[in-house]
Amino acid sequence: MIDQIRTKAEQYFPEVQAIRHHIHSNPELSFEEHKTSAFISSKLTEWGIKHQTGVAGTGIVALLEGKNPGKHCIALRADMDALPIQEANDTSYRSKNDGVMHACGHDVHSSCLLGAARILHELRDEWEGTIKLLFQPGEEKHPGGASLMIADGVLENPKPQSIFALHVYPHLPCGTAGFRAGQYMASADEIYITIEGKGGHAALPHQTIDPIAVSAQVITALQQVISRKANPLIPSVLTFGKIAGGFATNVIPEKVEILGTFRTMDEKWRYEAHKWIKDITEQVCASYGAKATVEIPQGYPSLYNDPALTMHAEGWARQYIGGENVHTLDLRMAAEDFSFYTLQVPGCFFRIGTNRNNETFTAPVHNAKFDIDEEALKTGVGLFCWIAYNAVKQ
Repeated sequence: MIDQIRTKAEQYFPEVQAIRHHIHSNPELSFEEHKTSAFISSKLTEWGIKHQTGVAGTGIVALLEGKNPGKHCIALRADMDALPIQEANDTSYRSKNDGVMHACGHDVHSSCLLGAARILHELRDEWEGTIKLLFQPGEEKHPGGASLMIADGVLENPKPQSIFALHVYPHLPCGTAGFRAGQYMASADEIYITIEGKGGHAALPHQTIDPIAVSAQVITALQQVISRKANPLIPSVLTFGKIAGGFATNVIPEKVEILGTFRTMDEKWRYEAHKWIKDITEQVCASYGAKATVEIPQGYPSLYNDPALTMHAEGWARQYIGGENVHTLDLRMAAEDFSFYTLQVPGCFFRIGTNRNNETFTAPVHNAKFDIDEEALKTGVGLFCWIAYNAVKQ
């Protein structure tokens, strides 16, 4: 079976590459992936794979049924959305949509899953059970397409016993993969703070409540959440990326808005920190006579890879690409909405190397110069197939 997968991954590489070029050239923002979804659906239809469209808006769920399809079910997931970035690459397949780019590799993920779908469907007499394919919208935007897909029932009828996803990784060379059992990525919550004071003339500050001065005190005080309230053994990050207030040198404004993000690896501490952020902000503002409004909408939970499942997946990857090409990943404070699935079923989120000899294609994700050595598509397709083939037998 492993030789059949390798042969077909090589055979279908030109088509998977063409699929990637099409998706990359026609990127669409989160929850707007209408043409991408239609294109993926057309490929599944062409190959005779039954599927449902319109899930969570633009998502797709496909079912591959082997022998005895009710025996076992696993799921494979790929995201489809792009980022609001102007592409800086000069390639034949560069983005045709100004200000939109597949800078996080979701075009690669979807192409690999499509390639795997075709191969697994053709080899369906070689395995038992059901493999559910999730083509997901909106990974890059709150509340995360994964949460909406789950709400639309993608983890039911049939319910998968495990779920897998891959992600591009420009820090490793093509032909390699990375795994990490247990805690891997952080939760991510957005913070929106509005501080209302009393505006007036900059020359008469005693007649005002200056929200700009108060905002400086708030930001300084909130650093205590990390430095004095957090367990130092729990990775945590609190960052403010935007402060907006005022419009002239001689005017004290009525209000200031502060936007930020809080990330951590511990779900209990996550919600404790939310309370500290809210309480400290309100108390500091009150001490200066200002009013604070703090909103922290629930974002992505931290990503936990099931240890037993990840151990198996890593072992299967060693069989497919060789033990010397499988690496242990470091903890990351970035976030992934795949974590919503792992709250429901055991999951494994792994990475495939995408640079060329650690020399080219090294631009990081979310960068206008991001691109991959497309030989990595063979690795992604093959690993999806080999992991699915083994997982559905468990």
